[in-house]
Amino acid sequence: MGNTDYGTLLSELPIFPLPGAVLFPGALLPLHVFEPRYVEMIGDVIAGDHFLAIANLDEDHEADELGRPAVYPIATIGSVVSSQELPDNRFGVLLHGRDRIRIERELPPEKLYRKVVATVLDDTEAVESSAPLIPQLVALCDQLSMHFDEGGDQLRELVRATDEPAALADSIASALVNESVDRQKFLENLDPSSRLSELVGHVSGLLVALKPRSEMPN
Repeated sequence: MGNTDYGTLLSELPIFPLPGAVLFPGALLPLHVFEPRYVEMIGDVIAGDHFLAIANLDEDHEADELGRPAVYPIATIGSVVSSQELPDNRFGVLLHGRDRIRIERELPPEKLYRKVVATVLDDTEAVESSAPLIPQLVALCDQLSMHFDEGGDQLRELVRATDEPAALADSIASALVNESVDRQKFLENLDPSSRLSELVGHVSGLLVALKPRSEMPN
């Protein structure tokens, strides 16, 4: 998305570390917040600028010297677009993904929750050779939608909602890439043309997996 001026926020950005959670720019993420440290964070975020980052836990690396679990350095900053204070000191929150970020370093703890210094990551320019990938992806998603009992119409609408390569790639990846490790790889890929190409392969693979065995080549 890349047009937001975050000011000094990126010098002390709150992060919400969640196992398996990858938020894409443009996507929505509902959260049920109940741990006291994150209830405190949401309260501060709502009272402030409404921004925080979702960071996927990196289980291949050990916690730091303070016992804080490792997170992937590439994450997504999002804005709280709606919130509801619930009984028993809980929050219901809807987060809208805004931009990819790189976590440069983590700040010493001052509150119960974690803060980092981060920089916004910009996508590279999509190359002209990626233009044929968009109609390919549309056609594949149309085929895939016919296998859905529910949600087929939404997928057909989603793949036609934009012809901007970066936004299209992110919206389809958010909808159709389920494995956390694959979602993280898509998030870390700053080349929209490459993301579209990978999605064409991913959706093609989904279609192959859905074919009856009788239709599979010998």
